[in-house]
Amino acid sequence: MGKLQEFEIAFDKNKVVYSPGESISGSVTIKLGQPLQCKAIKVNCNGFCGITNKVNDTAWTMEEQYFNSTVSVADKGTLKQGEHTFPFKFLIPATAPTSFEGNYGRIVYRVRAFIDTPRFAKDYNTEKAFYLLSLLNLNELPDIWEACSSAVTQQFTYMLVKTGTVVLKAQTEMKGYTPGQIIQVMANIHNQSGKTTGNMAASLMQRVTYETKRPTHDVRTIAEVEGGVVKAGKMVEWKEQIIVPPLPQSSLAGCELIKIEYYVKVSLKSPDVMLMLPIHIGNVSLDKKLRPSKKAAQPSSAAAEDVPVSTSTPDSMSSHNSPSAPPAEYHQGAEGGNDGFPNKRQSQLVSPNAFSYAPGLFFPQNQQPNGPGPAPNQPVFSGSTVTTAPYPPEGASSMPAPLILPPDYGSSTYPQEAPPSYDESCST
Repeated sequence: MGKLQEFEIAFDKNKVVYSPGESISGSVTIKLGQPLQCKAIKVNCNGFCGITNKVNDTAWTMEEQYFNSTVSVADKGTLKQGEHTFPFKFLIPATAPTSFEGNYGRIVYRVRAFIDTPRFAKDYNTEKAFYLLSLLNLNELPDIWEACSSAVTQQFTYMLVKTGTVVLKAQTEMKGYTPGQIIQVMANIHNQSGKTTGNMAASLMQRVTYETKRPTHDVRTIAEVEGGVVKAGKMVEWKEQIIVPPLPQSSLAGCELIKIEYYVKVSLKSPDVMLMLPIHIGNVSLDKKLRPSKKAAQPSSAAAEDVPVSTSTPDSMSSHNSPSAPPAEYHQGAEGGNDGFPNKRQSQLVSPNAFSYAPGLFFPQNQQPNGPGPAPNQPVFSGSTVTTAPYPPEGASSMPAPLILPPDYGSSTYPQEAPPSYDESCST
């Protein structure tokens, strides 16, 4: 097996998820079959963000360093045959952002260890990733309890002949959610034309922006529910629900290179009309005790009437991923329509390419969503690694988000970096 039989890093209490401002401690274990001469043994702890304009590429076009500390745990000498353990401890800066892994960039934290040997001898190194979670408390965001409303009007053209207009108004009952909760979507569609519209749809959208010289926008459909059509001259009030799957939080505070945004898109397939309702996804859910005291919110139809009508539709959120996961059981909301008009009912579809998590992910039984859901049997998802959020530390909140296992960085390829120079100052 050679001189070096074991060279590993272990964190105290096998902890892998940390918070900004917390200390990370552990030990480096070296097991030798023969004595080994070394110039120094050093341990490095660093965190950085790298982004690129190619999918899953690690030749970063831009980088951002959050911290980079090195400590010497052994000086020049000869390590005897047998097992040696060297403890280490580092302080994580309070400004470090949450870990993240996406198609065009990552926020990575790791501890590395180096054995520097005399000239012409083989050097050794090893590394171990850890994950950082800076909780996004939705209660601290302004206007988070207010309904998010919008409206748009669109000309209905059939066979190149204008047959009238369609007015679409929609809202969500608040602006902040955590995974496992339910987004209540309310829409009012007034078909002022002589033709029947296409099906209604409500989608949860994610847009991740990577701030390269020419920003890359990674837009995808997270989940989608579909309703029926609206007959000519009719007005329909449509109510639906979207379960929020496990997702990275909206904010990556402290990171200047990656931005995460979420929207609820309400649309008609014909005519091509849609609107966007921006929302926040957080880690700590809204506490009803902290809700500002005011009059009860107006019904969706009345609230939507107060929204100014726009004649333009946003075009920056086109989806390129159609949901394709097996449908989960879904609570059926109120039927919409006039004159006995039924809505087309369809289960929520979840895109497996929109987020990632490892087997064993679940929605905790004690999670209280803000509306009716598929209790008691909660859906269990699985998917491939694209965009990831680590799970929160124990005791972080009385209303935690679902546990999300961290990504496996062990198989990831990082840019080739030289070991820290030995003349730099050490920190403990």
